[in-house]
Amino acid sequence: MVLLTVPVLCGAAEDIAYAAETDNRVYTDEEEEYIKNAETLKVGYVRDRKPVSFCGENGELSGISREIFDRISQISGLKFEYIELPEGDVTYDYLLNEGFDLVTGVEYNKQNQKARGILISDPYLSSRKVIVARDGLSIRSDAKLTVAISTGSQTIRKVLAEQYPNFELVDYPTIEACFNAVRNSEVDLLIQNQYVVEYWLYRPVYSNLKVVPVMELDDRLCFSAVTPLEKTDNSVWEEKELLISIINKSIAQISAGENAGYIIEATAENMYEYTFLDVLYQYRYTIIILTAAFVLTGLLLLRAINDRADAKAKGDFLSTMSHEIRTPLNGLISLNYLMAQNIEDKDKIANYLRQSSIVSEYLLALVNNILDMSKLQAGEIELEQKNVDLRLLLETVVFIEKSGMEDKGINLNTDIELIHPIVIGDAVRIQQILVNILDNSRKYTQEGGNVSIRVRQTKTPEGDIETTTDITDTGRGMSEEFQKKIFDPFTQERDTVSQGNQGTGLGMAICSLLAKQMRGSLKVESKPGEGSCFTFSFLAKPASSEVPGSNADKARQTENANIKPRILVAEDNELNGQILVELLEGEGFEVSHALDGREALETFSDSREGEYGIILMDLMMPEMNGFEAAEAIRALKRSDAKTVKIFACTANSFKEDRDKAFASGMDDFITKPLNVNELLDKLRY
Repeated sequence: MVLLTVPVLCGAAEDIAYAAETDNRVYTDEEEEYIKNAETLKVGYVRDRKPVSFCGENGELSGISREIFDRISQISGLKFEYIELPEGDVTYDYLLNEGFDLVTGVEYNKQNQKARGILISDPYLSSRKVIVARDGLSIRSDAKLTVAISTGSQTIRKVLAEQYPNFELVDYPTIEACFNAVRNSEVDLLIQNQYVVEYWLYRPVYSNLKVVPVMELDDRLCFSAVTPLEKTDNSVWEEKELLISIINKSIAQISAGENAGYIIEATAENMYEYTFLDVLYQYRYTIIILTAAFVLTGLLLLRAINDRADAKAKGDFLSTMSHEIRTPLNGLISLNYLMAQNIEDKDKIANYLRQSSIVSEYLLALVNNILDMSKLQAGEIELEQKNVDLRLLLETVVFIEKSGMEDKGINLNTDIELIHPIVIGDAVRIQQILVNILDNSRKYTQEGGNVSIRVRQTKTPEGDIETTTDITDTGRGMSEEFQKKIFDPFTQERDTVSQGNQGTGLGMAICSLLAKQMRGSLKVESKPGEGSCFTFSFLAKPASSEVPGSNADKARQTENANIKPRILVAEDNELNGQILVELLEGEGFEVSHALDGREALETFSDSREGEYGIILMDLMMPEMNGFEAAEAIRALKRSDAKTVKIFACTANSFKEDRDKAFASGMDDFITKPLNVNELLDKLRY
């Protein structure tokens, strides 16, 4: 965010002849006579330069300039009428024909203006012009860059032509058009007044733009008297010279502190106000998740329907899926409508956004569960086979669930006996099953109830370790009929749903399939009104008594906790790339963005060895896809080509995609929609 800067303004004007100090007069007799007889002066002002000068809600000039002009009028007694000038170049013939006396917002350049025969005042506002570029763009004085400038800026043309001859200037009709051109990569940078830049950079849509501290130019604004360019009538020129002298002396009466106060007041009153579109853009992650979830769910729905054996099953499945998807979608659509109706109420907007986030997370959980179901049914989920410390895993599960149980006034009891705590298995999936069961126990157990965890192990004749966990609760229980189908997809007992216990209806089905894949089972015994007991068992090979590498992993994580590797994002979708870059930069990472695989390869090739620690590689890109780019990077003859971490970052989440990614030299696989916490954990390698 750009900070407000207040310049020290020139309190004294140039070439002013003051009256004798004895009478403390500011103006000469001739000037006072002019003021006495002067009619309201017609003043043209430059449009769309908020907060410097712009047309306010009352249809009159507003902003910093108006504050200063009112003070000049108060000091001098001159009366001004302010007229907004049209877009584009405004000629002096136009100003003469329209009867303008003065123009404001003219860039101060005494030498240039005298050469053109134009009368100008001393500056009434002194600030700077600054450069704005896309974040990460390198700017050198000898670089050939394109520069957006608003039409009519003659002084900046002359300065850039002298100091930066390699810059190519591109005219745009408005300042907003200049910002959009830089944001959309039509040009490399723009040059504009610092206060105007500070105003526009508050917009979320320009979050990828930054002020670049390379070049600072004075930006002093003044009045210009409207006169014929040829001195055919000396009386007209003498009258305008008298007017400019009065304005100069009035400007000199405004102290630097007073001027700074006007700047602060006008800037604070005219800060950029978020619109509804800005709110939507700032919370675009929710919209992206919703869109991705809807598309993925639709595709998986078709696949799931095709797998059903008979028409009735297809109809039931479709009906359930439709209900599960439409419910959160209806919530999001309604919340968006309410936000539009209450856009001015920040408290309501904040509440609606929190609710949108909750609904979106539920919808994402639904999609993730459908993916798990699809993969499990197709045999595409491969369980990890690593050393698992069951004692530590169970402690973690209890820790996760304990606070939720305590908040609801439920007693959580444990009884754990392990003959072989270290086994070979998939810790994440074991924890997933246990947490899912305990979540259900917490949901359906009333305040003051009990939930118990009992774990036992036995050794089989084949040498495997069978671990059995009984999770018993004193909750509402379930009917015998429902127990027969609890492990079917999209199954929830009607009375529990009606009492607000929302779920996807896939959790138990997934847990049952996972248990079977672990050579185990998931069973339930329950009685309505008395509670339930879920029994989860699985077989695993025994492992050594110490988890290899655990201490080393902890040491490495501690050592690298504060290390932020530079990241190269390869993503052809500009919006997705911008969101990912913004997210990572918000976490303190330095990030570069390549728009396709070939650009990613070239960016890495041109970098210093070791400059990039991680590459997030989309798979489906033009020019060169992610697989090809990864293979090409690994083939480079430089030491870091083999060590840089390359993570596939893609919506393609099937087994064949993973296999192909690893075969091309990638180190890990991250699926979209992104789980931000999971992504950040992987980046802290």
